[in-house]
Amino acid sequence: MKALLIVDMQKDFMPGGPLETKGADALVPLINQLMGEFSLIVATKDWHPKDHLSFVSSHPGKKVGESILLGEVIQTLWPVHCVQESPGSEFARGLDAEKIDHICYKGVDKEVDSYSAFFDNGRLKKTGLEEYLRKKGVTELVVVGVATDYCVLFTVLDALELGFSVTVLKEGCRGINLHPDDEKRAFVKMEENGARMVSR
Repeated sequence: MKALLIVDMQKDFMPGGPLETKGADALVPLINQLMGEFSLIVATKDWHPKDHLSFVSSHPGKKVGESILLGEVIQTLWPVHCVQESPGSEFARGLDAEKIDHICYKGVDKEVDSYSAFFDNGRLKKTGLEEYLRKKGVTELVVVGVATDYCVLFTVLDALELGFSVTVLKEGCRGINLHPDDEKRAFVKMEENGARMVSR
């Protein structure tokens, strides 16, 4: 069975949000169209406590984009975003959220971030998404969303490692590009690890 996996299409990642991903709002009509082609639709949400340690506000003197060590994991520092129950954590305006069958919440532990929809960044805890997909008989994922160079990338790499067949719709993704060409490198890495890259 094939499922559509929509990564982090939330208001705080849209233009004007605190962690704006350029052009992310343009994905909404495409994703809405895609939803009509799948019998199972899963979406992820960043779902951070307000004092999450990935937030630059938790580290006085640091700047967005700087890296620190959280436990044994290198962590990029981000603006406060997608705080649990906040307006910014809601799905992007116009997204047909009522068609989503299952929501996977990630980044819920303030001590460790979770780019992947499957594990935290330390790979110590699962989100429960793998178990849900196995129960539904899913063997193949088509992935869209934001950000290509972080949450999409790590979600795809973990899905491949877990044995899922993964297709990435390139027009259905947008990157943050903290560094030039981060998104391009992410596409290459996903393909090198076995993802099928497609365009519509």
